[in-house]
Amino acid sequence: MTADRETREQVQVGLFVTCLVDLFRPTVGFASVKLLEDAGCQVHVPKAQTCCGQPAWNSGDRKSTKGIAERVIAAFEPFDYVVAPSGSCAGMLSHHYRELFDRDEQWRERANRFADKVHELTSFLTDVLGVEAVAAKVRGTATYHDSCAGLRELGVREQPRKLLAGVKGLKLKEMKDAHVCCGFGGTFAVKYSDISNAIVTEKADNIDNAKARMLLAGDLGCLMNMAGKLKRDGSAVEVRHVAEVLAGMVDQPPIGGE
Repeated sequence: MTADRETREQVQVGLFVTCLVDLFRPTVGFASVKLLEDAGCQVHVPKAQTCCGQPAWNSGDRKSTKGIAERVIAAFEPFDYVVAPSGSCAGMLSHHYRELFDRDEQWRERANRFADKVHELTSFLTDVLGVEAVAAKVRGTATYHDSCAGLRELGVREQPRKLLAGVKGLKLKEMKDAHVCCGFGGTFAVKYSDISNAIVTEKADNIDNAKARMLLAGDLGCLMNMAGKLKRDGSAVEVRHVAEVLAGMVDQPPIGGE
């Protein structure tokens, strides 16, 4: 079910900014706010929000994860929806919080209500709000990487491509194996650095072979990992979060260039 414009204007959205966006790429947060407000939503950014708890969860520290999750749930309870510009964080909030509190009688119901209203940004715009186009104009070519959590946990694939197709001046060029992992995987890249580097090396080759000016994705962790490899290889590919492009917050290339 999608919402019409009048209904959207009554929607209270809590934006889960994510740690990486907050610390490394705040423009992704600003772009997310712009997209949601352009769609008619009232956007709130709770100051009490913290990390989603995924690093602790992946490391087996359930006690710390629970403490983090309880604070996040409480911070976002007042809002109709919780939206994150990250499939990884949205997957943690919507899927793993349920598992975390499955045997906790005090928090189980609250966790399930919270998880029910969590969405990844592009999925929320298209699947919930019914947004079919954005007003952005970005000249050039781009290729898109499907982040693992967004694709496999949340089914996010066509949603960003649908919105990108409406960006005036932008041509999307699919890379080989766009759905294959970039090698980041949060703590995986730290614990298994050699394997991670082998994976991102192949991904970087596929990105360069796509011959696009920009690399886009919906998860900043993946983007930082791929951007680091591309920079070390001397690649000129510009790396951007999809929200920045959809909101028109990118520099334009010179006339006649890509």
